[in-house]
Amino acid sequence: MITSLHPISTTLIKNKAVAVIRLDSDKTAYDVCKAVYDGGIKSIEITLTTPNALAIIDECRNKLPDDAIIGAGSVLNKEMAINSIHAGAQFIVSPVFDAKAVEASISMDTPFYSGAFTPTEAYTAWQAGCDIIKIFPADVVGMAFFKAVKAPIPNILLMPTGGVSLTNAGEWIKSGACAVGVGSALVSKKMVEEKDWNQVKANAKILLNSIFG
Repeated sequence: MITSLHPISTTLIKNKAVAVIRLDSDKTAYDVCKAVYDGGIKSIEITLTTPNALAIIDECRNKLPDDAIIGAGSVLNKEMAINSIHAGAQFIVSPVFDAKAVEASISMDTPFYSGAFTPTEAYTAWQAGCDIIKIFPADVVGMAFFKAVKAPIPNILLMPTGGVSLTNAGEWIKSGACAVGVGSALVSKKMVEEKDWNQVKANAKILLNSIFG
């Protein structure tokens, strides 16, 4: 159970929005991340399903400004977590709970945000030391789930991924989410194919406006 948050987690919660970058190619990956950052989103998760994800994490850490925080997503086990941290990942996100991956990440001073779908899974991950619990897929349980879970466990920090749009992100926050993860609604395949970075930036601004007004 968390007694104090890791500084990266504190920053991520302050930023509110996490851009979840899942691409079919690494050719324009940095350009995508830079467009997201230029649009105002400073927390960026590179999923390991993206080709050469570890190299992208390293590039973003070296090229983006220091106030950007770069994490690894779709991390399923201890080895993936360790490799991601060695590549420069500042936080680790998983769609599932893996105790060994959580333990390894925390031992390397890197927060781990475990996936969960039920109150029991969320509480188990929280007890294991996860600062933030990723509720996935969030569109299946809906916003009411967040209020319901936080009623008996008010200190648990929940972040929805899946079902968060550019315009309903603020509603998720009001429902009890500490932050939101946004993927294809923010960066579509069409935008990447057409290298429409201006639209990516515009989407980022719409998302942040939904949260901060």
